[in-house]
Amino acid sequence: MTDPVTRRRLIVGGAVGLGIGIGAAASFPFWPDRIKRIIDPPPPAFIPDAEVGQVSLESVYSESRDMDVDLFTAVPAGYGNGKGLPVVVICHGATATPADYEPFGLPQFLTQAVDDGTPPFVLAGAYGSVLRWEPQPDGDDPQAMVLEEMPQWLDERGFNADRRALWGWSMGGYGVLRMAEVQPGWAKAVAAFSPAVADGDPVFQDIDALEGTPLGIWCGTDDGLYSNVEALVEALPEEPEIWSYGPGGHTRIYWNDQTLDAFEFLASHL
Repeated sequence: MTDPVTRRRLIVGGAVGLGIGIGAAASFPFWPDRIKRIIDPPPPAFIPDAEVGQVSLESVYSESRDMDVDLFTAVPAGYGNGKGLPVVVICHGATATPADYEPFGLPQFLTQAVDDGTPPFVLAGAYGSVLRWEPQPDGDDPQAMVLEEMPQWLDERGFNADRRALWGWSMGGYGVLRMAEVQPGWAKAVAAFSPAVADGDPVFQDIDALEGTPLGIWCGTDDGLYSNVEALVEALPEEPEIWSYGPGGHTRIYWNDQTLDAFEFLASHL
């Protein structure tokens, strides 16, 4: 790698949101940073001053999880109920839920992206608990909820369920990469912020399955997962379309600063 800070191709690039893989919390080195942020909190994360379109948070039954889960959807302002629009499916980190997406400013980011010239799309995401978006021995399967049930939910709400991409951060960043391996082609593109990956986990074991999937990967250089994400990028069977490393930690502040770039990248494949 020639540039230790930032490498991008194709496009240039208040609450703290954290998320980690279940069973790995104690070993992830960003925990001391989290304690520091509690003692000396940073300024609020950036949210665009843009109009909010139609936003919904509803409860749906997931057969794959055998429970009711929250389902969030957001349409950019000016596009009504979003009928016929493609969808970016969100996978949250371990400490977030779909109820956090509106406070995170995702509806404003969506409208701002469209106002900036990005082709319109819908955001949608369901609750996956803290299970790394992996099937569990007890039958609870948030991965199948996304891959098998989400298209039907999107279609029922009038969105274009056949044109879809994946976006997630931290544990959700791991989740979207894993889903792209388990079912190649399900997503037309995948964006991962600070994915909670580690050498030897299933994402690394099946990494060759990501060949052919347009990828965008972002991680802050102050993130405890930075070296793991660098190793992931180096191990990929082909270069991602975007890989961006810049100042920032495992925080909503860093992730919000990258969101418009990610939306532009994902929409370009929808």
